[in-house]
Amino acid sequence: MAQSIGLNRRAFLRQAGITAVAGAVGRGAAVDAVDAVALASPAGASPAGGKYDFDTPYSRIGTDCTKWDRQIALYGKDHIDVGMGIADMDFKSAPCITKALVERIQHENWGYLTIPQSHVDAIINWNKRRYNQEIKPEWIIHSPSVHPAILSVLRVFSPPGSKVIVQSPVYNAFYTDITRVGCVAEENPLKLVNGRYQMDFEDLERRIDHDTHSMILCNPQNPTGNVWSREDLARVGEICTRRRVVVLADEVHCDFVMKGQKYTPYASLDNDAVVMNSITFKSPGKTFNLPAMKCAYMFSRNLAYLDRIRKGGHREDLNTLGVVAQRAAFNEGDDWVDQLVPYIDGNQEFVQSYLTANAPLIKHIKAEGTYLAWIDVSGLSKKLDAQAQAEAAMKAKPGTKVTSDDIVSRWLVEHARVHMNPGSDYGRGGQGRMRMNIGTSRKTLELALSNMAKATKNL
Repeated sequence: MAQSIGLNRRAFLRQAGITAVAGAVGRGAAVDAVDAVALASPAGASPAGGKYDFDTPYSRIGTDCTKWDRQIALYGKDHIDVGMGIADMDFKSAPCITKALVERIQHENWGYLTIPQSHVDAIINWNKRRYNQEIKPEWIIHSPSVHPAILSVLRVFSPPGSKVIVQSPVYNAFYTDITRVGCVAEENPLKLVNGRYQMDFEDLERRIDHDTHSMILCNPQNPTGNVWSREDLARVGEICTRRRVVVLADEVHCDFVMKGQKYTPYASLDNDAVVMNSITFKSPGKTFNLPAMKCAYMFSRNLAYLDRIRKGGHREDLNTLGVVAQRAAFNEGDDWVDQLVPYIDGNQEFVQSYLTANAPLIKHIKAEGTYLAWIDVSGLSKKLDAQAQAEAAMKAKPGTKVTSDDIVSRWLVEHARVHMNPGSDYGRGGQGRMRMNIGTSRKTLELALSNMAKATKNL
C-alpha cells in the first residue's frame, strides 16, 4: 500500500515528526536517528507533567490505514488532505497499552491462549468503576469484535427471513450484519425536531409483528450522536419486552459522552424483565482505539440467553495482544480517557462554531456523545444540484446506484480534499448529511474545516 501511494518508510517517519540528525545521510543514519528518538521516548512512557498530547498531529499514512491510506489509494494523494471517514482515532495509543504490548512481545512465542481471570476482572472493574455497573463473570461472553457477537446473537434469536429493527439513520454495518444472517432490516426512523433526533415510539410499536424477533439499539447512537435518556431506554425496553423482541444494545461509544450528558447502560434499567430481555455489546475498540486488536465482549443477566448463544456456535476466539491491550487499558487507562473525552468535547464545539462562522452552506449541532459529527450538507447539496447529478450518473451507467450524498462526498474530496461518509449510507433519514470523524488533533480538524470553508465560499 505504501508503495502504491508513493510513500516510503522514511517519508512516513518524516511526516510523523521523526527526522534524521542534521547532516546525516543514507539509510543507516536515518535508522540511527529513529533509534535515538526511541531511546529518548521509551515505549509506554508517561506524559510530561501528567498531560497527554492530543494536539500534535500523528501521521498514520503508510501503515495500511483504512481511514487514510485507503482513501489516498481510491482518490489519489493530491485529493486527500484529511481522512475523516472510518470511525477510529488518529491519536497515539495510551502509553500503558504500548508498554504492556512491548513487554508481552519480548516473549517470542504465540501459542494458544487461555483467557486469564485478570482479563475478566478488568472488564468487571472498569464497568463498576466508571458506571457503577455490576457485571458477574458468568454473564460475560468474549468475542474478537462486536460484529461476530451480533451475528451470533442474530442467528440464535432471528430466523432467516425475519425482521430486525434498527433506528435509522444508524451505523451502516448493522445492515450488513442483518443481511448476512438472512434477515431483513426494519427501519424505525428517528424524528428530527429542531435539529435534534428523537425516538418515535409509536412507529416502533407499529413496526413490530409476528415476524419481528430482535432490535439492535445503538446507545450512544452512531451516527447522530444521541445519548439516550433513561426514560427513552425504559420505554423502548417496555415495548420490546411486551412484544417479545430481544434487544441487542450496542454500547461501544459509551465512554464518549459530552459535558452535560449522562450515559445510561441498558442493563442498568430498573425493570428486571426489560434487562433480562437484552444482551449488551462492548469493546475497548472505540474508547482506546483498538479495533486492530480484535477483543470485545457481550454480557447478559439472562443465563438462558447466554446458553443459547454458546450452543448456537459462538466461538470465544481472542487475540493474545488484544487481551494484553484491553487489560492494560481497563486497569491503567482511566487518566488517558479522562483527558481525551474533554478534548473531543472541545472538538465538537469547535466544529459547530467554525462552520457557523465560516461555512453557512454546512451546518452542525454539537453531538451529545461519540467522537462523530453528523453534519448537515443539504444546503451544499442543493447548491450543487447534486440530485440531478446523481440521476444523470445513473442514467449514463444503468444498474448503478448513485445518491446525491455520493455526489457531495466526491465534490468535497475533489475541492476540499476531505473524505467523509455519505449520510445516505446510514439508512432512512440520512440523506443530506455527512458523518465526520473528529477523533483527531484540533490542528487536523481545523485543516479539514478550513478546506471545506474555502471550497464552499464562492458557490
